[in-house]
Amino acid sequence: MEKIIIFDFGSQYTQLIARRLRELGVYSEIHPYNTPINHDDPSIKAYILSGSPFSVNDQDNLSLDVDRLLAHKPTLGICYGAQLAAKNFGGRVEKSDKREYGKANIQVDTGDRITEGVKESQVWMSHADTIAQLSDHFEILSSTESIPVAIYKSKAGQFNCPFYGLQFHPEVTHSLEGQKVLNNFVTAVAGCAKDWTPDSFIDSTVEDLRQKIGKDRVILGLSGGVDSTVAAMLLKEAVGDQLTGVFINNGLLRKNEFEEVLDSYKDLGINVRGVDASQDFLSELSGVSDPEQKRKVIGRVFIEVFEKVANQMEDVVWLGQGTIYPDVIESVSVKGPSATIKSHHNVGGLPDKLNLKIVEPLNRLFKDEVRQVGRSLGLSQDFIGRHPFPGPGMAIRILGEITEEKLRLNQEADHIYISNLKSSGWYDKVWQAGTILLPVKSVGVMGDERTYEYTIALRAVNSVDGMTAEWTNLPYELLGKISNEIINQVKGINRVVYDISTKPPATIEWE
Repeated sequence: MEKIIIFDFGSQYTQLIARRLRELGVYSEIHPYNTPINHDDPSIKAYILSGSPFSVNDQDNLSLDVDRLLAHKPTLGICYGAQLAAKNFGGRVEKSDKREYGKANIQVDTGDRITEGVKESQVWMSHADTIAQLSDHFEILSSTESIPVAIYKSKAGQFNCPFYGLQFHPEVTHSLEGQKVLNNFVTAVAGCAKDWTPDSFIDSTVEDLRQKIGKDRVILGLSGGVDSTVAAMLLKEAVGDQLTGVFINNGLLRKNEFEEVLDSYKDLGINVRGVDASQDFLSELSGVSDPEQKRKVIGRVFIEVFEKVANQMEDVVWLGQGTIYPDVIESVSVKGPSATIKSHHNVGGLPDKLNLKIVEPLNRLFKDEVRQVGRSLGLSQDFIGRHPFPGPGMAIRILGEITEEKLRLNQEADHIYISNLKSSGWYDKVWQAGTILLPVKSVGVMGDERTYEYTIALRAVNSVDGMTAEWTNLPYELLGKISNEIINQVKGINRVVYDISTKPPATIEWE
């Protein structure tokens, strides 16, 4: 399978480069800038050097041998990557008089294959340094009013393979012709066939899984979410009844979710064991108020319950996980492959404890690609469009100590909220929504009586990947209807508020 390797120098946009290439039908992989690469690998069609928060003029700057890359494959440098190549070959990179961040307009020489069909247009700049002068190895293809070098390329015959440098970020939507520039690079320069599709991924992955697993048995933890469900579908396609899914009710799910999800999995033909361990979790959470402590308790009890189920099964060799590509990327720092940021294993501690091998069918996919694969596998919109739901569930949507009464209040309020979003057509327009039970009681009036009851906060956000999020502008009429139904139908709640915070500075969840 053809691919493009992206060397990551720490840019906030690196994942976006990979996503844009995938959208063009080209498989891409992200590696820290200092990762050893087999340059003779015929599947590698080109290299891309990402941007970076660092300066190429720093004494301990992040660097690699661009000359060696160009001996083997065409290479594209973006922002820091373009500056790095310019400096490595004798050019001059200087600190700008002012930080160039935001929109700019480029004037383009359209006589080159990378700029073919590209008009004078808006691009997105994000850099403190600028390329002041190029060496004789290169020529300028584009500039802006404020910078002399916006696009440049290596002159014919200077290197074994061509180099292109972009001072702007083509991967960002603010660069209006950016996707066209990337498409020109992968087709006209790198010669990619652009055959990366959900169907091709399914075919190759199912075959790989069959070869890897053979006749062994697999156990997979299920959550009802899109990642674990798509992973289960791929494993079922590959090994059939050798797969057993385990869906654990931790007591912190949404109203009726345990039963509804189990019924859905039966319809998909997946062999699933439902385990109601709600009392185990709730008893261990009694008296616990600290959010991080809640997570630790839930993680520990989950491992204990899952281990008990796994030990009741014979001949299990593999532990399936719904790990997706961003989890893998974020588990390695650009400072070096050994500098782990976080473990990307969904079920922390289980692989070692159970002495099982790990199989992760989705660890090359972004979230939107998981959904595309799910559609190709025939999953319903109920699974594909399901809002993200945190692993700790209601435990981090009930602020403070969790009691069965508080859990009931939040589940009932959440059920009314989500039901109204679905019936009004807003559910599929929102990336994530839920209710938060606040540890606040306030005075209310119902009939002739005063009440002193809890407050519910409604949260609805729109996002692409959860890294940033905007609050959703739900209609006032809909919010009023939801508030009225919660207050009238859930005894114990007399006030409803709507969270209009963005991420950052706030987070999507409250704990």
